[in-house]
Amino acid sequence: MTETRHDACVPLPEPAVGEIRLEAVLHALADPVRLRIVSSLAGCTDQVNCLAFDVPVAKSTLTHHFRVLREAGVIRQVRRGTSRMNSLRGEDLAARFPGLLDSVVAGHRASHRQPV
Repeated sequence: MTETRHDACVPLPEPAVGEIRLEAVLHALADPVRLRIVSSLAGCTDQVNCLAFDVPVAKSTLTHHFRVLREAGVIRQVRRGTSRMNSLRGEDLAARFPGLLDSVVAGHRASHRQPV
């Protein structure tokens, strides 16, 4: 079966692994809403729609948070039809900054009593 244009996944711009900067990653993870998004994505094996996250912000503000995460190299976003699907760039971040993401997510979950 051929893929139709509506079903095609179009990746949004993101930095290459070697271009991911520690300052940008730490800035992206410093915001509580973005940290909550990353913590949620850390437990997912599939891509997740932007609207699936239970965060107390307006849709336009949520879009901003996803853009900051993507431009920092923390998440990967692809456009699928009218949806933006998200996944964590865990392997890329581990290659660039070993242990950083795992430590941040574990610390966030511990402080919010979420199972690791």
